[in-house]
Formats: sequence, structure tokens, C-alpha cells
Amino acid sequence: MARDTTDLTPIASKAELISHLADGSKPETDFRIGTEHEKFPFFIDGNTPVPYEGERSIKALLDGMTRMLGWEPIIDAGKIIGLVEPTGQGAISLEPGGQFELSGAPLETIHQTCRESNAHLAQLREIAEPLGIRFLGLGGSPKWSLAETPRMPKSRYDIMTNYMPKVGKQGLDMMYRTCTIQVNLDFSSETDMRRKMQVSTKLQPIATALFANSPFTEGKPNGFLSWRGDIWRDTDNQRAGLLPFIFEPGFSFEHYVDWALDVPMYFVTRNGVYHDCTHVTFRQFMDGALKDELPDGLPTMGDWANHLSTLFPDVRLKRFLEMRGADGGPWRNICALPAFWVGLIYDGGALDAAEQLTKSWTFEQVHALRDAVPVQGLAAEIDGRSLHQLSRDLLDIARKGLQSRARLNDEGNDESHFLAPLEEVVARGETAAGQMLSLYKGRWNGSVEPVFDEYAY
Repeated sequence: MARDTTDLTPIASKAELISHLADGSKPETDFRIGTEHEKFPFFIDGNTPVPYEGERSIKALLDGMTRMLGWEPIIDAGKIIGLVEPTGQGAISLEPGGQFELSGAPLETIHQTCRESNAHLAQLREIAEPLGIRFLGLGGSPKWSLAETPRMPKSRYDIMTNYMPKVGKQGLDMMYRTCTIQVNLDFSSETDMRRKMQVSTKLQPIATALFANSPFTEGKPNGFLSWRGDIWRDTDNQRAGLLPFIFEPGFSFEHYVDWALDVPMYFVTRNGVYHDCTHVTFRQFMDGALKDELPDGLPTMGDWANHLSTLFPDVRLKRFLEMRGADGGPWRNICALPAFWVGLIYDGGALDAAEQLTKSWTFEQVHALRDAVPVQGLAAEIDGRSLHQLSRDLLDIARKGLQSRARLNDEGNDESHFLAPLEEVVARGETAAGQMLSLYKGRWNGSVEPVFDEYAY
């Protein structure tokens, strides 16, 4: 999230919080695709991390992109921490360790979102190369320790950094040493939201396996194909992971609101100042718990929107659905992830098929799968079938879904060709992480340094 919301509309009841989510419903003709991706900046000389300050720095990258794009800078306590397109069609933001993120505009086709990502990377290279900076597309930082990783001057991250060690063992690693690709998709009604939320939640571990791309930590193999996937198993389990109530037949907006109300908050902003509110839940906030701590002490819709953005389930519900299971990766994966999910849930026939495929999967089975995938990848099993086998079926469903959408580019091609990187993974039976581990043991001679050449943007 590039910039925290400042909607000052007061909240009078829980019903307004439910309506906030329900108001995201839109007709299928208005469905859009919002693709986000993160990458690690590094200095070409020495493969070292890029600090925030200095002539060659994260700040210099943001200043350069401001001049190039003319986007509005986002300022936090006097420091630039991101950019936003003036009409709200896209933003650039920083993750805690300097990971550079593009939050793309809501677009109609994957052709458009792929062009958007490629244009962003080309623009960024133009600014970064004179500074001796490139970007690494992996799910986890392969070399730098947590102490070596820079920290960005963003107020919400200061609060999170202090809080994370209290609620899990790997929260700081999540913040500072991981990257993701994410796609945000729409729903038409509560029923449509329920179906998409349930199917995509069940399938999120398969996305983690297909995009597994974080096998190294601090210069050596870490024992995982998706270290990032393992990190999310012990980050902050009050606000992250697999939510059992999503599996219920009557899952609704109200169920999600009830859960969100009882998750501890991170912060509230007032007049540009961030107040640490990790000691109260949003429900307690609504009951007056902060009356003596804040200038007004009363919750607003902006506070609610910001709180929703600090919840980390595998599929996050806002006024759209956020698919959060994939590791960061090479540029082709930035297009492959939206192709996978759009193909599965934006076509009615494909959604029916994916729902039928996963119909019998229980919370306990999916939870066990989620635990197994970071180590086992495509070899993990659910309901007697390996993810390698299931991935073939899912890619077939996704391909048919994209073909049925029939969104063609100028050459007359539909969106299904963007699935090619995933089809290659399935054809090989090996993830990108598995390939890197083979290279590490072979041509790379036990070094992770070559990853900065071969997996850089």
C-alpha cells in the first residue's frame, strides 16, 4: 500500500464496516486486474544492498522516477517514501528493507498489465544503471543478513518492527528480506466473493509451489524451495495465514469483518503523525479504548481501510481480493501470476471447474499442504494427488478460462500465452528454486553470487 488512507468519515456501526467491503462489488464488465511486484535493489559492484540516503540510494531512485514520470511524491516525516500517479492509476512504494514495489493500475487485460510492468522496469533501469544499481527478482534475499539490510524511513514500519518480535519468530524476515508478486481481482456480489475467496484460498499453496523462488539465505541453501512461504507460517498468526471460517458454506463479508475487528491494530494516523495502537483491537477502538490517547479518539473509515491493509491472510479481502501466495521472481512471472488467477476465477466455466476440483478439500488438508509446500514444492500432496499432477489440471483450466475471455492483443493472441513460465515449471517437474539449487551445486560452485547476474532485471 503506497499511501495510507485519510478518509475522516466517522464510523457509527459494524454495519458500515460490512458495507465498506460489500461496496467493492461491481458488474463483470467492470472487472479489472491490478498487478503488484517487488524486487531487491543492489549495487552491481559487490552485490551489496542499497541504502536509503546518499548520492547512489533508494532516495535517488525515487527522485529520479519523480522527474521522469511527474508522479506525486509521497512524504513521510519529511522523507520521500513513494510516488503516486496523479489520478490514482498506479503507485511506487518501498517495503521495509528497500524492496522497490510497483502497484499497478487497475487494467482490463493481462496484455496491458504486462506492458505496464515492462515499461516500469525499463524506466527504472534508465534511472538505476547510472547509479550502478540493478534489481533482483527472487522471493527471498539470498545473501544479506538482517543486520546488513537497510531500513526505510516509513513510520508504519517503525511500529511494525517493534511489534513483530512479540508475535512471531519470522516477522522481521518477512518485512525486510522477502519479495512477492501479487494480483488484485474483483467480485460481483457476496456470493461471487465467497466462491472466489474459497477457491483461491485452497489453491494458494499451489501458487506458492509453482512460484517457489527463495532457496538461499545469507549465502547458502536454507532448506526450502520457498523460504518466503515458510516465513509466513510464523510471522503473526493472529493476522496472517489460513482462516478456517473462510471454508464455511455461509462465509460472508460479516464473518471477515468480525475477524478483522478482533485483530490487534498497528497504527492510527492523525495529522500526518502515526500513533502506535498495537495494544488494542479495532473493536476496542470502536468501544472508546483510544479516547484518551488520540486527538479525537474516534475511529474513521480511513482507520478501517488502513487496518484492513495490515491484515495478512493468504487471500486478503478488501474491496477486491488480493492473491498473496507467490514468491517474487523474474519478469515473466509478473505476467504469469495474473494469468494464472484470472484464468481460474474470472471465467465462469473455469471457476466452476476449479471449485469442483477443490470441493472436498478441508481446512485441515489445506493447512497441512501449506505447511508442506515450502520444503516439498510440487511434490507435496493433497487428497492423494501431488501438486505436480494438480498443477497440470489447474493450468489446463486456467488456459481454457483465458481463451474463453478472448482478450486479444494487436497480433490476435489471447492471454493464455502468459502461462508459459508455469507450463515450463510443470513440464520440467522442477521449480525455479530447484533449478537454482542445482546450479549452486554445479556451475555456480557453491556460491550465490551468480544469482545477481542471472536473475537480475
